[in-house]
Amino acid sequence: MAFVDLSTLKEKEMVPGFHGKFAHTENMTTSFWRIEKGAELPEHAHPQEQISVVVEGKFEMILDGEKELLEKGKIALIPANVKHSGRALTDCEIMDVFYPLRDDLK
Repeated sequence: MAFVDLSTLKEKEMVPGFHGKFAHTENMTTSFWRIEKGAELPEHAHPQEQISVVVEGKFEMILDGEKELLEKGKIALIPANVKHSGRALTDCEIMDVFYPLRDDLK
């Protein structure tokens, strides 16, 4: 499938306050998050590399022990197997790209 209308994708609440829509290619996963203010992402790691792009809002991320405020236009580059967590300081929209594919988000 070459084109996807995000409005047709089913939204899933993966962690309390984190509502995601997911698009997959053979080798990559892209997630589109609508995150509620105050929602917390527990510390975790995964074998995929990840790029997180804040589209709207303010998100505090801790990446390998380093805390950073992410706002519109700021990105996080997360290597494979590195622990990370975060908290939405406002309502947020974040896009994540994962390589390789995240089967657990299908």
